[in-house]
Amino acid sequence: MRDDLMAPIYELRAFPDAGGLMSYGPDYPALFRKTARHVDKILKGAKPADLPVEEPTEYELVINLQAAKSIGLNLPQSILARADDIIR
Repeated sequence: MRDDLMAPIYELRAFPDAGGLMSYGPDYPALFRKTARHVDKILKGAKPADLPVEEPTEYELVINLQAAKSIGLNLPQSILARADDIIR
């Protein structure tokens, strides 16, 4: 595991996928679907200024158990139960 990936938590899922401990951030596929709906409205004639600015409403927690084990961290079951994805 690369030492530069050992920060405690990241925003992007790519970091725990690459060996980091965990990530908590927007569910980007859901965010992209919202963006596509906005683009569809614009292409159908809506004025961009009339569309609401939306913030992410869906977030995901990804935990890399291999990274936790490598630093001697035992995560409580209550945290693991909340994870959207666990990398084993």
